[in-house]
Amino acid sequence: MRSPTAPPDIPLHAGEPVHRRGIVRTDVVWVSAAIALVVAAIVVPIVMGDALRGRIFAGAAPLLGQWNPHVGPGSIPAVVIAAAAVMLLPGWASRLRWRTLAFTVWATAVLWTLSLALIDGWQRGIAGRLVRPDEYLSEVPGVHSIPGVLATFSDRILAHQPDSWTTHVSGHPPGALITFVWLDRLGLGGGGWAGIWCVLTGCSALVAVMITLRNLDAEDWARRCAPFLALFPGLVWVGVSADGYFMAVAAWGVAFVAMATHRHGVGAAVTGLLGGAFLGFSIFLNYGLVLIGFVVLAVLIAARNARPLLLAVPAALAVVGVFRAFGFWWFDGYRMVVDRYYQGIASIRPFAYWGWANIAATLFAVGPAVPAGLGRVFGSRMWRHPVVLLSLAGLVAILVADFSALSKAETERIWLGFSLWTMVSTALLPVRRQRVWLGAQVAVALAVNHLVLTYW
Repeated sequence: MRSPTAPPDIPLHAGEPVHRRGIVRTDVVWVSAAIALVVAAIVVPIVMGDALRGRIFAGAAPLLGQWNPHVGPGSIPAVVIAAAAVMLLPGWASRLRWRTLAFTVWATAVLWTLSLALIDGWQRGIAGRLVRPDEYLSEVPGVHSIPGVLATFSDRILAHQPDSWTTHVSGHPPGALITFVWLDRLGLGGGGWAGIWCVLTGCSALVAVMITLRNLDAEDWARRCAPFLALFPGLVWVGVSADGYFMAVAAWGVAFVAMATHRHGVGAAVTGLLGGAFLGFSIFLNYGLVLIGFVVLAVLIAARNARPLLLAVPAALAVVGVFRAFGFWWFDGYRMVVDRYYQGIASIRPFAYWGWANIAATLFAVGPAVPAGLGRVFGSRMWRHPVVLLSLAGLVAILVADFSALSKAETERIWLGFSLWTMVSTALLPVRRQRVWLGAQVAVALAVNHLVLTYW
């Protein structure tokens, strides 16, 4: 692996002169455009009044929640942890041993996520999130046989039936519900344990991104984006929504595939199989995670090695086969979910607003550093560099998801699995200005959790 020394502050055009004024101007343009989009998404419903607000079903549009300025027991810890991380992580990222840095990123993210959630208090912020009537845990007591659930799962997806699944269970494949059933049977039942599970697993996705970059011979760049991953604004919704857990499963699938490109023999076989198994299971957590295939493709192109597919694809198909053997066929479930989606408020929510406001909501999850980073990505001429490919893959997945019109609102959490990969673009921001950008990132997260009572 390469040395831990951070690469110089240059765009990805090796051998070309650095025009700092032009780069800074590009940063300003991209961030200004992002801010303008967010402001428009907030102002348009206000200006349009009830004619629009009554149909978008988001009290703090473009975010799902209600405007409710408040503080809580997590407020001071959240500010202290963020301030310490902004000051210390940029220096540590280049000096710490790799494993120490990876653990530091995960631990920082866990502590910060929990403190952000606790701004709303333990019950409202963590323990009560996943036990509401529309959530997964409300269905757990009724699951007496997992094979029995799988055999009849698709039959209960559509609404207006006596035994219809609750909103979130019906809107996802059965892997999500099964996970919480397993936790309950292990003695970790209830909203508190479910919330902690989502936080611990969700924050591990940040390490998976770093490992992916490292196995693509880009450790220096992994170190540069490490502080931004630890302070990922999307952690607001990792604590607590099940989408944080979904994000982690998909991210580790990508990481294992990246490991397989870098290994030989047994090591390549094991990581290839694990990558396929994790990716296969991820699409049984969230139908939309089939789009993580763009990120996998980016990994293979960056590594110039498609051999991991020889084992990853059969492993993923084996997962599909297991669910099919127990009675759940993914394509049947997907077809029924599309019908269920338009049985609800999705048929009322206007795509004319959400088609672009979805992006505005996602900007809250990635923060202003990502638009600046993406501007530098598009200014790069090294299109096969891992930073460029992974950032663009995350962006493409977001755009495809948006154009599908199957995500109208709530994308700040629904697209976490894709938003995460756009965070790689922050590696292109200059090291000397990292603290400024990190300060902007944490300001977004702290403002959201203190000004909006988010639904997750």
